Amino acid sequence: MTTPAVAEQARRLPWHRQLGPRCAAGAARLLVRLPPARLHRVLGVVSKGSRPAGYAEVAYARRSVVSVSTRCAGLGCLQRSVATVLLCRAHGRWADWCTGFRTEPFGAHAWVEADGRPVDESGEIGVFRTVLAVRRPDGRGTASDDRPLHPSEGSRS
Repeated sequence: MTTPAVAEQARRLPWHRQLGPRCAAGAARLLVRLPPARLHRVLGVVSKGSRPAGYAEVAYARRSVVSVSTRCAGLGCLQRSVATVLLCRAHGRWADWCTGFRTEPFGAHAWVEADGRPVDESGEIGVFRTVLAVRRPDGRGTASDDRPLHPSEGSRS
């Protein structure tokens, strides 16, 4: 997957809010070792029965896993994206999980989308062609309920 020059920064979570993101990052670390087709199938099964996640809650989940895992904050876009959707799923929600590539210069990347747009990704994400994706269970482009994962977290984008 692509390599950022600088690791992402996220505000550190209080210790009592770190368990979920740490578990998601740990599970993601194991899952990303699977072959791509099997990972795709596993995430498809995990997504069953969930409701669509809104942009604000997916952004919060992404910031949470980045704050507790150096791999998710830096070189691990695949682990970061899997950990983000797993954390959302732990709250009964699902966001679009995507992987893709670009040709010039060649690069691969994994990311999460919500409300039809990539969550906290750079502007160049549009040059990537999606190869594998696990889309929202309802198949629509917008979430029906955009409550944050945690009540104290406002709806920031």
